[in-house]
Amino acid sequence: MRTRFAPSPTGYLHLGHAFSALTVWDVARAQGGDVLLRVEDFDSQRCKPTYEAAIMEDLAWLGLDWPEPMRRVSDHLADYDAVLDDLGDRGLLYPCSCTRGEIRRAGGAPGWDGVVYPGTCRHRALSDARPTDALRLNLTHAIETAGPLPAIRETGPLFHGAHPVDPHDIIAQIGDPVLRRKDTGDPAYHLVVTHDDAVQEITHVVRGADLWRATFLHVVIQTLMDWPTPLYHHHDLIRDAQGTRLAKIDQSKAIRAYREEGQEAAEVRRLVEFPAASPVTPSAS
Repeated sequence: MRTRFAPSPTGYLHLGHAFSALTVWDVARAQGGDVLLRVEDFDSQRCKPTYEAAIMEDLAWLGLDWPEPMRRVSDHLADYDAVLDDLGDRGLLYPCSCTRGEIRRAGGAPGWDGVVYPGTCRHRALSDARPTDALRLNLTHAIETAGPLPAIRETGPLFHGAHPVDPHDIIAQIGDPVLRRKDTGDPAYHLVVTHDDAVQEITHVVRGADLWRATFLHVVIQTLMDWPTPLYHHHDLIRDAQGTRLAKIDQSKAIRAYREEGQEAAEVRRLVEFPAASPVTPSAS
């Protein structure tokens, strides 16, 4: 059993991160497995070395360790370009210049993760791509090319069991995902995470329930690229006593702030092992 913890250094670790990290290490220990640390610094504008260094310090302070060397996404950009070249040669990518505002105005339907892309640029040839364009996966063609999709095998308590991947649901609820980001040319999360899980031979993905729906798309990419589909374990998200999600996007209190206040690691561990409010339990439907 091999799993990973894969933070993005776009800010300091918070209690939600600590809860996730401790869950990853606990699951691995229970099964006699290994945990790899992977730094997902694919956002060239927001990721900072200062945050990466702080992540290392905070995890070590919590008593967690990992094999060296760790994988850093920005060290392997050519790998993701090679995947994009392969998908492009197979006629599965197209360039997209649409802004978020243009996508909203085009009337995309609400889906699992915001507005579903309405296909405005789907007619464009890849040869028409400009350096500032995003690259999108033509999801309908990708699913046709991939063939039968394996079921998601979930070992966590939230969604335990086997979940068939319905192509119609994915197309309707996700649409054509971005694999190379607009303007920056950075590889997108869905490409990075599936590629690196395959390269690192991850057998068991342990992550937050907010990424449950993304798993259906990840199975498509894995099958399309002939990468193995790991087991999955999606854990609860935690909120504070006011019901606010403990997440970086919500400016939750950083772990380093607890350290600077003189708290011990054991105290912070207790905060996330016994959260003050009930966990979020997302619907499995």
